[in-house]
Amino acid sequence: MRKTRREILSLAGPSILANLTVPLVGLVDTAISGHLGSLSESEGFSGAALIGGIAIGTMLFNLLYWNFSFLRTGTGGVTAQAYGEECSGKGGGNGRRTASILLRSLTIAILSGIALIALQWVFIQAAFFFVKTGEDVRLLATRYFYIRIWAAPATLSLFALKGWFIGMQDTVRPMLTDIIVTAVNIAGSIFLAFGKPALGFDGIALGTVIAQWTGLAAAIVLLANGYGKTALREIRWQDLKTLFSDRKETARFFSLNRDLFFRSLGMIAVYIGFTTISARFGDLLLSVGTILMQLLMVFSYFTDGFAYAGEALTGKYIGMGDREGLRSSIRGVFAWSMGIAVGFLFVYAAAGVPMLQLMTSDEAVVAEGTKYLPWLLVMPLLGCPAFTWDGIYAGAVRTRDMMLSVVLSALGFFLFWALGIHFFGARVPSGLTAGEWALHILLAAYFIHLLIRTAYLSARAGNLTCPLTGRLA
Repeated sequence: MRKTRREILSLAGPSILANLTVPLVGLVDTAISGHLGSLSESEGFSGAALIGGIAIGTMLFNLLYWNFSFLRTGTGGVTAQAYGEECSGKGGGNGRRTASILLRSLTIAILSGIALIALQWVFIQAAFFFVKTGEDVRLLATRYFYIRIWAAPATLSLFALKGWFIGMQDTVRPMLTDIIVTAVNIAGSIFLAFGKPALGFDGIALGTVIAQWTGLAAAIVLLANGYGKTALREIRWQDLKTLFSDRKETARFFSLNRDLFFRSLGMIAVYIGFTTISARFGDLLLSVGTILMQLLMVFSYFTDGFAYAGEALTGKYIGMGDREGLRSSIRGVFAWSMGIAVGFLFVYAAAGVPMLQLMTSDEAVVAEGTKYLPWLLVMPLLGCPAFTWDGIYAGAVRTRDMMLSVVLSALGFFLFWALGIHFFGARVPSGLTAGEWALHILLAAYFIHLLIRTAYLSARAGNLTCPLTGRLA
């Protein structure tokens, strides 16, 4: 058990540190655009329009890239199982299969990135058919998109490399890559926006492009340094000609990715639905709902580290056929992640108001947000099992269950919202406005969706299989 604990911490620690760098780029980009409004580089756009352009442009990329999350999740689980097989000697122990997975994933990532560049105009037209904004915000978001899209091959390749590293039980290299990307992005965006010559708003997007390609170069160096004498030696470039000739393996690959693609659509539907519905009740409640979701995500940055550890260890022990190792790793991952959940109960209870004040200086938003702080206490208890099971199921390559859990939970979210508004929307408690009561119902719907994910994945846990020893019971 002590060995398992060390494995979990060695995998989770770097992932948590890497996750903490994620929100920094968004905060800096928003701050840069907010300060451009008073400078000549703003080109006459207001500060609100510049911030809105960054917000909408970033959202478009979140929607776009979320659909390619299978490059990370699918690659990680399959690689972890192949790594386990090679460790046990079943895969020959020479790294050929893990090398083949890397080659296939990178090929798909690069081709997909090139396709996104080719289809950029089509995507932006389709996106703004549904996303309605002011003319200035639309113009700025479009400019941001057309610059940043040139990083698509690098970004998707980093997805594939991160998944492969995690599958190889290596979270240090993805952590180093994320830190490099974040540092270059922040420094590059500031320099290009305000330096000589100052590119203004366009410099923010160009800084991101440079950071992604720099990150890819760093990841390749780290890959060569760590695996140049093992897995990389097994890559045969002539294999590109026959990469998809194995019909069984190819069918499995696209089946897994299809499940993960529809899972991403379900998750996107929930988060877009939450934002769109909360926007109906005015800017104040939209701001409160947005900030609450961001505060909820603070918890996920920590628990996702243990989910990645669960993914790596589950895949490895299934590949090895080690039933006891599989059980021990799942118990250990849940013990650590639930410990994080309990810790965040106290964090949210004690520091809820300061966290709101950190997110905004608008007193009205802070005052309104305090009415919803009790919902933060629900998040760790419901979110922790859902997020942790996601990692474990990814390692087990149980993508069908992952997809169904999200689809069912998305249906539950919209159904609960509709029924809640229908039956309780008019029964507004004293002291609340109709909009405030509606946001409470919306938050309840969000947590119902987490509860459904947790319940479904927990119920299906008995179907996690270890090839040599049968079911995990």
